[in-house]
Amino acid sequence: MAAPSTPQDPSAFVRRLPSGERLPLPADSVAGWETFPFEGDLRVRPLQPPVLPEPARSGEDGPEGCHTCLKPVTEALWSDDHWRLDAVGTESRLPAVVMLQPRGHYDLGDLPAQQAAELGPLLQRVERAVLGLDGVARVHVNRWGDGAAHLHFWFLARPAGLLQLRGTFLPVWEELLPPVPDEERRQAHRRIAAALAAEGGTAHTL
Repeated sequence: MAAPSTPQDPSAFVRRLPSGERLPLPADSVAGWETFPFEGDLRVRPLQPPVLPEPARSGEDGPEGCHTCLKPVTEALWSDDHWRLDAVGTESRLPAVVMLQPRGHYDLGDLPAQQAAELGPLLQRVERAVLGLDGVARVHVNRWGDGAAHLHFWFLARPAGLLQLRGTFLPVWEELLPPVPDEERRQAHRRIAAALAAEGGTAHTL
């Protein structure tokens, strides 16, 4: 994986921004959405000046410094020759939060053709497995990529009936809700792994 380079100087877009100033909160901002988790008076933080070149992400220097590459595949919930599905953290505040990652040290732009061809069907498989849990209405699939250089997709299970958790702020609600009991969390992981293994690969949680 070649580390992506970032510009040495701010772009025209960044130079136009009022760095160091506190931005106004628009009247029609997300704070007015019914799914916004917070209430009360809000202020936008001052916009910080750009940091260029950007600092390296975790694992940017290769597999030797990558947490995913150093983690034994047997600690995954499920794996096959090219992919692994892992639990996120040691607790969950949603019915399930899992992460799909390639076993090789790749980001999206340098994913080999075979793994790239496998990705779409595999995203569908994981979504189906998470939807198979009791009381899950939707599965949010997210890829940000600012924290780690190793490609990873988040799958967050949105509980049925909790319309306030729809959309953009589900990852924020995941930090606010009460934790799921450990055995319930482990049982969800076993069911997800078994559903994936039924179509190939190995469930490591059974």
